[in-house]
Amino acid sequence: MAKLIEDPQTKARRNSWGAWALLLALLLASAVLVYSARHWSAPERAKRLANPVPATPAAIAAGREIYQAHCQRCHGASGDGKGQRASELAVAPSDFTNAQEMSEKTDGELFWKITKGRLPMPAFESKLTDQERWEAVDYIRTFAKNPASAPAP
Repeated sequence: MAKLIEDPQTKARRNSWGAWALLLALLLASAVLVYSARHWSAPERAKRLANPVPATPAAIAAGREIYQAHCQRCHGASGDGKGQRASELAVAPSDFTNAQEMSEKTDGELFWKITKGRLPMPAFESKLTDQERWEAVDYIRTFAKNPASAPAP
């Protein structure tokens, strides 16, 4: 049986198409990762969780301490998502001062996100108690209530 000898140009073209296909696959995978990182939503059951910790001054003060210790470096002192580490992250931290966006999130969703985390944000399930995570939610809610950050009617 005669062995066919492949033309070097044909071989180079075939290898080139393979490289382009690999590059395209990597670009698509990257786009999917970026999209999923920016469109992070909690499961419906988590969204329906009711906050068992009333937003009392004491709960908000406790939440402020938790926020300052665990969240402020990325989310910022004013909750605007512009903390000192924000520029180092592949995904921008949430802006808690955006009243429109915050009104669309339930306490249960915020609690679930704090609990589970998602890179680059760590999970706090084993670092904070349920009570502390709910207190953090109570404090985070105060950023969107700031009249200076709320959109004009």
